[in-house]
Amino acid sequence: MKWCRFQTGDTVAYGIIEENTVVAVTGSPFERYTRTATTYPLSAVTLLVPVIPPTFYAAGINYREHVIEMAKKRGAEPEFPPQADVGYRANNALIANNEPIVIPKDATELVQYEGELVAVIGKKCRRVSEAEALDYVLGYTIGNDVSERTWQRGDRTLWRGKNTDTFKPMGPWIITGLDPDTLRVTIRLNGKEMFSYKVGDAIFSVRCFISRMSQYLTLYPGDVLWMGTDGATENMKDGDVVEVEIADIGVLRNPVVRER
Repeated sequence: MKWCRFQTGDTVAYGIIEENTVVAVTGSPFERYTRTATTYPLSAVTLLVPVIPPTFYAAGINYREHVIEMAKKRGAEPEFPPQADVGYRANNALIANNEPIVIPKDATELVQYEGELVAVIGKKCRRVSEAEALDYVLGYTIGNDVSERTWQRGDRTLWRGKNTDTFKPMGPWIITGLDPDTLRVTIRLNGKEMFSYKVGDAIFSVRCFISRMSQYLTLYPGDVLWMGTDGATENMKDGDVVEVEIADIGVLRNPVVRER
């Protein structure tokens, strides 16, 4: 099933996308819902961020080549995480497909993309095993964990480097029924493929993260978990367009502008 959150006029609702049509629902995918008789052409609605999460989690460092490349840029030896540790991001940074990533005018040139799979929690989750973990996932969407590397290195809490307004594009919709380990993420900058990687190559899987997190944290419907990126990342500049594609989900596309 393909779930979206959309706006038409002053109305904001969840919907189910069937081919090129959006079927409006009452309720949401996280609770009871009812399909209505109201439909819209997909081209006639504005797709919003597919969920505003109660809590926004990020796996962060979770792919070996990315760890190696980032260490190389710092002139240091790579250090791989010994366990699945999770961090947090801020909802103020979320933007939808096609909305612009805005680079603050005082940012350095080191503003980079990180294309990622995003797992969306579908039901309350506490103390589950890895074998059970995916039963608590509603579906998957796409994220771009935009990062200002100078701020990321210099700020004690990553508050600017990761959470500046517009630095977290997510969308365009949520797809249910996928096996995350079979998915591939491809990142393009201005139409040029920059990197492609298998989600299954992660140091720690979606199952591992959800199970470990649930031993200490209660995960709630609508929470999101961004799974980290792989490979080297490059700078984005004013006028660029960045795309993150996962074939079984779709394409998250955002233009880049710098504040004047």
